[in-house]
Amino acid sequence: MNPGDAIFAGTMAEMTWREVEEAARQSAVALWAFGVIEQHGPHLPAGTDVYLPSARLRRVKELLAQHNVPSVIVPPYYWGVNFVSAAFPVSFQVRPQIMIELMADIFASIARDGFKQTFCISGHGDALHNRTIVDAVRRGAKETGTDISFLAEEALFKRLGVNLSDPAVTSFPTPAPTAPFPDLHAGQWETSAMLSICPSLVRQDKLPAIPAVQFSPADLQDWRSAPEIARRKTPEGHVGDPAKADARTGAADIEESALAMVKAILQRRK
Repeated sequence: MNPGDAIFAGTMAEMTWREVEEAARQSAVALWAFGVIEQHGPHLPAGTDVYLPSARLRRVKELLAQHNVPSVIVPPYYWGVNFVSAAFPVSFQVRPQIMIELMADIFASIARDGFKQTFCISGHGDALHNRTIVDAVRRGAKETGTDISFLAEEALFKRLGVNLSDPAVTSFPTPAPTAPFPDLHAGQWETSAMLSICPSLVRQDKLPAIPAVQFSPADLQDWRSAPEIARRKTPEGHVGDPAKADARTGAADIEESALAMVKAILQRRK
């Protein structure tokens, strides 16, 4: 097993309580990834949305250390909200109110342990999932009196209708798209990233035969409108072109996003 295959790798789950206590004394930043277990086409594991943000946060932790900013990684949250993929097997569904209650309890635990600043990132693009994170962050910050924010690309917050000046969010610029059509789910970029961190979990023998799914803006809106429609429009479960994936591109994407996250974190800490 390589580190990319283990979602607890580099997290507080591998630390002793004394090490966690000392990290809080040093004003360490808490980093928390939010994913889901859901279908990811015929070639990627259902835990893709957990593996990828976990890998990003391990790199964020390394980069923050270079700026003398200590950090700890909270074990990832993976019982998130699935709407678009809900008609497929292994797309577990959790009610938003349940997710908010659990997040509120964990935020309280993080604050109780002495951490004053928490950054949450999402590995899942579902709008309801991400709105739920925003709602829980707002509640957590209010109840704990600590600085908690949702760290994500500007484009996500604009899609959610969340103002970038909202104290519940920390944004960073959205990179220019590299594909001529939406590449959103189990397509080239997610497959490339998984090849870079968890190649053993990618069904690489299937990639050459997987056709590209090229959506127009209208197709995308339709796909997001209902689980049954999503399954009908994407019977194999992907949007994009996974056959064009490569590990080098995936590694570069993880590095680029980690650098952007660190820059945003440092800016908020000023």
